[in-house]
Amino acid sequence: MEPRRDPRGALVRPYAVTRGRTEPRQDIALEAVLMATATQAAESRFAGHDKHRIATVCEGRAQSLAEIAAYTRMPLGVARVLVADMVAEGLLTLHAAAPAEGFEERMELLGRVLSGLRRL
Repeated sequence: MEPRRDPRGALVRPYAVTRGRTEPRQDIALEAVLMATATQAAESRFAGHDKHRIATVCEGRAQSLAEIAAYTRMPLGVARVLVADMVAEGLLTLHAAAPAEGFEERMELLGRVLSGLRRL
């Protein structure tokens, strides 16, 4: 018979994963695109279990910060701190979201395109 396990034994407090930090080194938008090359994913093995999981999720395919948190089942705040660390350490490549300048013009253009499509 298998011994009973305490389900609380597998839980790790978020502040333990981030070493007490709640703010990332750099601000990364939820929709920012992150990727890891095969080399970066291999190097992440030496950065710790959680960082390696993140790199594996991002290896060869673009993922947003929100997707990384969901796929790894990490709280968003924890994922944000770890991802920012990994970008600073060169373990992830950040492809930032669209810049804020020019946003109004792009939205106006998209509105006109949508209006034109509706007329078809």
